[in-house]
Amino acid sequence: MRMLHLQVLCLVSVLMLCKGQDSECDNFTDLFFHESFIGTNLYVRLLLYTRAKLECGQELPHHTFTSQPLFNLSRPTAFVIHGYRPTGAPPIWIDHLVHLLARQEDMNILVVDWNRGACNLNYFTAIANTRGTAANLTGFIQRMQDEGASLDSIHLIGISLGAHVAGFIGAMLGGKIGRITGLDPAGPMFAGVSPEERLDPSDAQFVDVLHTDMDGFGLRGAHGHIDFYANGGSDQPGCPKTIFSGKAFFVCDHQRSVFLYLCALNRTCNLTAYPCSSYNDFLNGQCLQCEAFKPASCPVLGYDMSPWKDTLVKLGQTRAFFSTSNEFPYSKTSYRVDIVTWNQYLRWGVVILRLHSGKNVMETRMDHNRYRFEQYTSTRLLAQFDEDLYPIQKISLRISTGNVIGPRYKLRLLRIRITPLNQPERPLMCRYDIILEENMEVSFRPLPCSESND
Repeated sequence: MRMLHLQVLCLVSVLMLCKGQDSECDNFTDLFFHESFIGTNLYVRLLLYTRAKLECGQELPHHTFTSQPLFNLSRPTAFVIHGYRPTGAPPIWIDHLVHLLARQEDMNILVVDWNRGACNLNYFTAIANTRGTAANLTGFIQRMQDEGASLDSIHLIGISLGAHVAGFIGAMLGGKIGRITGLDPAGPMFAGVSPEERLDPSDAQFVDVLHTDMDGFGLRGAHGHIDFYANGGSDQPGCPKTIFSGKAFFVCDHQRSVFLYLCALNRTCNLTAYPCSSYNDFLNGQCLQCEAFKPASCPVLGYDMSPWKDTLVKLGQTRAFFSTSNEFPYSKTSYRVDIVTWNQYLRWGVVILRLHSGKNVMETRMDHNRYRFEQYTSTRLLAQFDEDLYPIQKISLRISTGNVIGPRYKLRLLRIRITPLNQPERPLMCRYDIILEENMEVSFRPLPCSESND
């Protein structure tokens, strides 16, 4: 009986301890929808996460933060700043982003909770509160600096309206913050304003921006040392195209910036971007080399920008484009396709390319443009596939001209060369002297270019 009594006391103690641990965690402010109607007064909280206590946020006092032993000023510090919250609910991505940031390096992760200020049906009120939020955080960072923290080691990650909050903080600190990352900076009421009224490259030593909804809630243009444009920066694959889809129609493109960034941090997708003047030029295969960054590759979206940072700062502002699939892991496998034609008659058409590996087949239609095929003309294309098939055992090619009446013209390909862009260590694939009819598919076995007298 005594033994049973002791076991019960032990169980009660464990339960109380677990309950005590839960009560020690500070959570992001969760507001009711009706509070967005009546409005809230701005109040800024800082929730600290570290590798030592990753599952449990600790509210950090603004003035007595040195009393928190987990907050180490000798480590880098990342501030995560959310955007407009019309319903008052916490962002669904917070925990995931915190865990992935902690994987990158040992750092202080501060989730900025300004939900009492961002939660309001009146978007203009939330905009007005961005300045107060920025002033609050600037004062905190200055106190960090007074205690020995380096501005070089501070990284502000702002989402939507939070990107401009980060910009305002950076401007108040004279652009000395180490880095600002803007994920689809908010567009409404920020389009066409001066750089002082929004995020811009002078706000930090390095500013990188990702665009996914420039024709909706996002901001058009270039606003960092490098601006990444996913699928051109506007409509994202897999997102609803009609208002009948409900809430997803309004938020899907905008939220995709966060999901792409999470995927990049997780290293489950390789989102290599190519500096270019426009998305159309990128799709046309005109911007597939990155000589300015050698020996590094083309810039890759993610946390570690050290291989490209110095070059990007020297260049001033760089626009870089990439395409994605419609769902996780988002990456596309890309090939540069060079075709030299020798047909007698001028033909215009689109190109359909299929890759075969065993029973698996992937197809891409390069139909955003009609290409010109004539005597001894070199045409460069960008072929992108949702999956990576390897090894490639057969290639099928069709040039569709849209000709449905009259004779079928023959097209002679003096050479087709296919260069893997994502895996440069793989051999180039070539074939020579192929005859095909327009609108008819021809298949051939690729050969390494060294075996094809290239």
